[in-house]
Amino acid sequence: MKLIGSLTSPYVRKVRIVLAEKRIGYDFEVDSPWNVESHVSDHNPLGKIPVLILDDGSSLFDSRVIVEYLDSVNPVSRLIPEPNRHRIIVKRWEALADGISDAAATVFLERKRPRTEQSVEWISRQLTKVTHGLEAAARDLGEKKWCDGNTYTLADIALGCTLGYLAFRFPEIEWRNTSPNLAELSGRLEKRTPFMETAPIG
Repeated sequence: MKLIGSLTSPYVRKVRIVLAEKRIGYDFEVDSPWNVESHVSDHNPLGKIPVLILDDGSSLFDSRVIVEYLDSVNPVSRLIPEPNRHRIIVKRWEALADGISDAAATVFLERKRPRTEQSVEWISRQLTKVTHGLEAAARDLGEKKWCDGNTYTLADIALGCTLGYLAFRFPEIEWRNTSPNLAELSGRLEKRTPFMETAPIG
């Protein structure tokens, strides 16, 4: 199979880490829908990354769909619990992490526009979402080692990728100081080989 994505996207990083944790081999094609010569839309009609091309030529898109598929095709290191309350908790964490990334990415793209065309109100609204999302994550994590308690899951991968994206694109957001438990979790995650090998660059 082949994964199409960028080296900075937290969603692509999430999929790459899941692939590594599941020990699934794949080819990685670096492409971004923002590139003039991008071929992302050839595989995803929505023109977004990541895109996973399966061996039969069909494609999967949206990181949540892709990681759900990957966790189901290989029994090694299950990252999403079987259908029960724990599964919902893990998927809720993923939704929270992805939501924070969504808001942050929106700000990043808005700031790339000419300054006179940027909406200060829109940027402020998205940054408020980031702040509230981080507060919720810190509150829900509490003193637990991992998001779902004592077990490393997709929840930790998703949140770790979001925190890594914020550190990469928004160093001015001081979540490490305001939420030391998130900083501790992030530090623990970034020492894992799949995280080290997928650190955002660009």
